[in-house]
Amino acid sequence: MENSFAITTTFIAYLILMLAIGVIAYQRTKNSSDYFLGGRSLGPWPAALSAGASDMSGWLLLGLPGYAYAAGIEAFWLAGGLLVGTWLNWLINAKRLRTYSITTDALTLPEFLSRRFNDKSKMIQVISAFFILLFFLFYTSSGLVAGGKLFETVFGLDYTTAVVIGTVCVVSYTLFGGFLAVSWTDLVQGLLMAAALMIVPIAAMEGGFSDLGGQLENINPELLTLWNDSKGEPLSAIAIISLVAWGLGYFGQPHILARFKATRSNKDLTTARRIAVIWTALSMLGAMLVGIVGLIYVNNSGVTVDDGEKIFMLLVNSLFHPVIAGILLAAILAAVMSTADSQLLVSSSALAEDFYKQVFKQDASSEEIVMVGRIAVIGISIVALLLAMTPDSSVLGLVSYAWAGFGAAFGPALILSLYWARMNRNGALAGILVGGITIVVWK
Repeated sequence: MENSFAITTTFIAYLILMLAIGVIAYQRTKNSSDYFLGGRSLGPWPAALSAGASDMSGWLLLGLPGYAYAAGIEAFWLAGGLLVGTWLNWLINAKRLRTYSITTDALTLPEFLSRRFNDKSKMIQVISAFFILLFFLFYTSSGLVAGGKLFETVFGLDYTTAVVIGTVCVVSYTLFGGFLAVSWTDLVQGLLMAAALMIVPIAAMEGGFSDLGGQLENINPELLTLWNDSKGEPLSAIAIISLVAWGLGYFGQPHILARFKATRSNKDLTTARRIAVIWTALSMLGAMLVGIVGLIYVNNSGVTVDDGEKIFMLLVNSLFHPVIAGILLAAILAAVMSTADSQLLVSSSALAEDFYKQVFKQDASSEEIVMVGRIAVIGISIVALLLAMTPDSSVLGLVSYAWAGFGAAFGPALILSLYWARMNRNGALAGILVGGITIVVWK
């Protein structure tokens, strides 16, 4: 009873803080530029940590530890690809996209692509918005699944009730505060996530990490190799390339690209890149250690784990005082909220700016667009909630589908639009269609 009360109190305090930030952001949100892009006012720290936190989502504390728990060192292929992808995305896309989006006065990615190629038919903008809505429904639902698993494990709630509560938490401040609320809360959430992922494996390995390899070898020697899976079967070249290629998905993620456009200067982007890469490296190393150390802990203690994606929660509940446990478990809530809020906001901007304004009412005022965007936040969250209602949903599985969709649909088209002067409207449209449809058909 004491444990539950302490954790519940911590969660409530955390949510109050997020809502307070949302209220402050609401007071500074005057028009559609503020609501969807924060008035392009982000400094390097909120830009970097907001991009990182909105990128990683619940899969960083659930999906990646669960993968490392099952596969061991093999997870480094995935983590390494993502780290390199993070660095290249900031290096290749950030400054040019920010500069060109200001030149074309574009708030959203579909709007930028449409204006970059002078697409008077608006086909690029509408089709791009369609793919954003499609893939973000799955991406957002992955965050809600993570939130459901959190509330289900911590409070013993029914899974359906747990998912609904998590959804309400996210929608509450995104609805009113817009991009500034999302970015400022992401700053807090990103710091909390990184700290939790560093603290938990250190606490679990009381004797230090010097014997980590030996203990892992005693459980299963195959967990210590990069070239075989946990069953001893050699990893194929396709399997390794597929894991590393996760990093290529960064070039087409609308919620991350929005942080580049929202940064206040190109100089700040250089500082933000360094912060983002360091944060990503520390966070993913911590996540993999949670999975590996968690496997050793479970093996030594004889505990049964029915879902590897819950290993972070098991370690926290087992090792820490309830008050500290509440703070560390709030990191999962932070991960869920930091990504789901960004995805809801980008999806609502696609509906409001790229569908409603272009197809239904081109002379819509800025205030009207913001209102449509807020209505869209509610509508999209309800659909994502319905997709998340299956308790057996895999966080990593849902993320992988959406991640591949964005990378294929927008990555090549965006890079070529920024670096190749001869890139044209038909080429961009073909790339977006082929990339997006390929993922849908393949899946």
